[in-house]
Amino acid sequence: MSDISLLQILLANLALLAGSCLQGVAGYGIGTLSAPLLFLISPAFLPGVALINAVLLNILMLIRNHQSLSFRQVHYAIGGNIIGTALAALTLTVLSAQGFDLAFGVLILLAVGMSVLGVKPRLTDRNSIFAGGASGYMGTITAVGGPPIALIYQNETGPLVRANLSAFFLFASLASVVALAPAGYIGMTELKLFLATCPGVFIGFWLSGHLVHRLPFTALRPIILSIAAIAGIAAVIRGIVAH
Repeated sequence: MSDISLLQILLANLALLAGSCLQGVAGYGIGTLSAPLLFLISPAFLPGVALINAVLLNILMLIRNHQSLSFRQVHYAIGGNIIGTALAALTLTVLSAQGFDLAFGVLILLAVGMSVLGVKPRLTDRNSIFAGGASGYMGTITAVGGPPIALIYQNETGPLVRANLSAFFLFASLASVVALAPAGYIGMTELKLFLATCPGVFIGFWLSGHLVHRLPFTALRPIILSIAAIAGIAAVIRGIVAH
């Protein structure tokens, strides 16, 4: 943690607070909003620190929304996620620091593109498998696994979305952490940074309970996508310049 300043810790907490609050309201957001911001603050927060915080948030989310859970729909997505996570872990073993920046940037921009294009696949077993796989791959490398799986839930009701996505993201985040630890992406440094930044998750989750029926998610969507796009472009430029 010696390379991370107190200001960066405070900014990381604010980024996680915003993403956790958004996820508490919409069902996803800690990846789409917080991860790009964390990258801009310091790449040291990704992917490990962001993913461990995501595990914490999704435990809290699942406890709050467990009564609306429909596990039959979730387990197909989890099956796809296992495959995507394994492929991502293999990818990370051969990536240099510059390669990680490029992969992060390209996948973030892909996620933004998917959201902007407004693709509307139906919530079917096959689509759940594909979405789960894409989410696992993107989430393990970038900590942004929300867009693929969120696309197939965009026409569902709020409680179902929050419950099912919480269950899926909890498994996905845990699987990513397990896959990243042997690859050297999660160690004592990441655990210390997690302890320093998890207050932002707790506060954001608490706030979401008061804003779940008040926060206009559709109005925030362009801002969230713009932040993600800026971070994606910055990561690509960083990777190209460093290379």
